[in-house]
Amino acid sequence: MADSPPVRPLSPHLSIYKLPLTALLSIAHRGTGIVNSTALILIVWTLAGAAGPADSFGFIGALVQSWFGKLMMFGFTLTLYYHLCNGIRHLFWDVGHGFELEAANRSGRTTLFAAGFLSVITWLIALV
Repeated sequence: MADSPPVRPLSPHLSIYKLPLTALLSIAHRGTGIVNSTALILIVWTLAGAAGPADSFGFIGALVQSWFGKLMMFGFTLTLYYHLCNGIRHLFWDVGHGFELEAANRSGRTTLFAAGFLSVITWLIALV
């Protein structure tokens, strides 16, 4: 009988390994890119409905004006600002600034704050 190979230890899995902030923000950047691309389809659909006859805008107009539609639009605003702010952060990295661990974490927290702040300010201006 052939001997079975020795069992090797498993490396730490995501269930026990805590991802650093920069890794989480990188995943979020990719996710917001996908969300923004999908949301643009909804925006084009809304504009096409607004350009057409009045009855074609009925469903999408009601959706956009509902509480759920406004929540979706706020989420889109938040992802748009996050993607923008994190993209600016990446531009600084492209020229070699901010690679130190503390600087990367600080710029990540700044990105999150700026995205939230800009989203709230945008909606306060829009609702007034």
